[in-house]
Amino acid sequence: MFTGIIEAMGEIRSLTKEGSNVHIEIKSPITSELKIDQSIAHNGVCLTVVRIEGDNYVVTAIKETLDKSNLGDLTKGSVVNLERSMKLGERLDGHIVQGHVDQTAICTAIKEADGSWYYTFKYDNEYQNITIEKGSITVNGVSLTVVNSKENEFSVAIIPYTIENTNFNNFKIGSKVNLEFDVVGKYLKRLMQEYS
Repeated sequence: MFTGIIEAMGEIRSLTKEGSNVHIEIKSPITSELKIDQSIAHNGVCLTVVRIEGDNYVVTAIKETLDKSNLGDLTKGSVVNLERSMKLGERLDGHIVQGHVDQTAICTAIKEADGSWYYTFKYDNEYQNITIEKGSITVNGVSLTVVNSKENEFSVAIIPYTIENTNFNNFKIGSKVNLEFDVVGKYLKRLMQEYS
């Protein structure tokens, strides 16, 4: 379980294919605090630490993860947002994030607004996911509030701190991002489908 509050950014050092899996080696400022079997969110995708070597650690992404996220597009030097799982008894500063990415989206607009930025994302309706105005959404692991919710499209407003401390500062029009829709909304949608 995560909160969507990014702790650090990691740099991809290597990607090694093994069958349909990819072993991802990451250099990060929090590596010394990690341990084997720990869950870490990478651009919002929950992966397990399988190896630690100095400042680097390794996680493995399986085909299902690569198909549903942007991790398959990573290259050496790419930067990912990192968050360790939350501790019980801590403040929940973002929202409840499972680390189970639902699908990807494409950045379609970036607009500067006197010190903040609006990013717009469009996603495929294949999975029938929805956003609501002022609801929560996770973009590359970052907990954000939806503005301008439309069918298959939404925007988020980003403050300077988030730009400086996440990989939002690398986004361009056409960038692919990971989306995790609000878990409460997903359950409500499923219940409504069952009873309609």
